[in-house]
Amino acid sequence: MMTATPEVGAAPSSPARTSPARRSPLRSVPLIYVALLILLVVAGVLLAMRGDNLFSGGSIIDILTRSSLLGFIAIGQTLVILCRSLDLSVGYVAALSSLVAAVVMDGDESRVLLGVAAALGVSAAVGLFNGIVTTKLGVHAFITTLGSGLIIKGFLDTRYPGPSGAVPTSFQGFGYTRIGILPLSAVIMLVIAGVGVLMLHRTRLGHSMFAVGGNIDVARLSGIRTDRTLVIAHVMCSTMAGLAGLLLAARFSTGVGAQIYGAGYDLDSIAAVVLGGTLLLGGRGGIGGTIAAVLILGVLDSLFNSLQINPFFRDVLRGTIIIAAVAMYARRQIDPKKARARFRDATSRRARPAPATEGGHS
Repeated sequence: MMTATPEVGAAPSSPARTSPARRSPLRSVPLIYVALLILLVVAGVLLAMRGDNLFSGGSIIDILTRSSLLGFIAIGQTLVILCRSLDLSVGYVAALSSLVAAVVMDGDESRVLLGVAAALGVSAAVGLFNGIVTTKLGVHAFITTLGSGLIIKGFLDTRYPGPSGAVPTSFQGFGYTRIGILPLSAVIMLVIAGVGVLMLHRTRLGHSMFAVGGNIDVARLSGIRTDRTLVIAHVMCSTMAGLAGLLLAARFSTGVGAQIYGAGYDLDSIAAVVLGGTLLLGGRGGIGGTIAAVLILGVLDSLFNSLQINPFFRDVLRGTIIIAAVAMYARRQIDPKKARARFRDATSRRARPAPATEGGHS
């Protein structure tokens, strides 16, 4: 009685190939969190050498205060970039929101809710305009959002060349109230980020955003309303920028224009999103990485201020760090060795001999 022999040229079976590959514990941790941890350690050591403490209450409040403003805008930017779009009007929308809120409130405590509703409503309307022009008229989002931003800029420069309106004292607490050592604005940002994560991974809208960013034609053939998904993403992005404008109005106690849209929040938010691991081509990424990237930028700004680094050199150093970090992340995401390893595994599975039939003898 003869036993069956494997086919000629077939790869011999091996336990190492049949068992699932063992992953390093570090591989399961997103690189952006590792970078944040390393930065905290390095920054803590550098400040300790100067007699400062990065982890003191004042430093933590400063970092979170810096991060909350950019965090609001970056969360919305993440949504549109996931859909393979982007929004260059967020800085102008934030400025418009702060002015609308301050002018409507006009220092009257009874008009706070009306001012908040008006600011968020105007911001959402700008996002609706961006989404409809992009989807229905076929204008690229880069041009659409840049154009809408310039329209807002022209209006603000003409109608509100300086600070206008007044924010009541009760609403100023949005910018300065703390819960322990956590600024209220940072707590709200983290809550919104958590809701955004759940929305992306647990709802049909979130899955549609990933699908639209991955391949809009396949998503359309799958029955997803791609235009509606993209419009909703733009509305959410502009609304988050409007929320950032409300925070600025609370901190300045008035509405401001050029000081906001000249601060570069549009490019900073895109940098934070990409640094957080969301692909500019869409379909891959998430809000969790964006928040970590926002914290990295906040720690860097706090560190540079403490070390009294020249502002011009600070921009050069910050840009270099962003480019290097994103390049390392991209190299980790697109690793030819990993692709070859997966290909070999698939090849070995295809070349594996079929199980013997009828008793397994010839």
